Amino acid sequence: MTTVSGDFELTIDELRAVAAFAAESAQEVLPVFEAASPGDPRPRAAIDAAWEFVNGARRSIRQRVTSMDAHRAAKEASTEAARLAAQAAGDAASAAYLHPIAKSHQVGHILRAAASAARIGELTAGDDAEVGRARIEQARLRATPTVVAVLSRYPQAPTGKNRVAQLMSSLDASLRAENHGR
Repeated sequence: MTTVSGDFELTIDELRAVAAFAAESAQEVLPVFEAASPGDPRPRAAIDAAWEFVNGARRSIRQRVTSMDAHRAAKEASTEAARLAAQAAGDAASAAYLHPIAKSHQVGHILRAAASAARIGELTAGDDAEVGRARIEQARLRATPTVVAVLSRYPQAPTGKNRVAQLMSSLDASLRAENHGR
């Protein structure tokens, strides 16, 4: 089994599990971006690249390039929800390259797509925080034991003032609490 080393080791199978978790979240909100920016294929290409890796392809420049392209699309998005959807797609593609270094910002590569999807849910429901909490709970339930085990190797998510950071911290805390019960 191939591993990536740093402060700890990550197997390719673990990276695939993390990428699948991020890609599921990004796939769910891709229509939000595509409705706002019809004809812009960059976020879809990033999600496709993530799924290729998840489904057994080797990590390649394709995940890196499509991730950067999706993040560029986010900068050009006309709404906050569309921006977050494109960022989630970029995060899904870049999850293949999660670094095994014990830095809290790495947690974003695991959880930010799910937090962004939760925020998009809030925005599309008239900024309803209850919708965000429900989406975070859905993400918690969707996280596999492998995703939780990988997350537990990193420091807690950085706290932030924006809503996506708050949602990410909430998801992080709930997954870590669940891991203690296993």
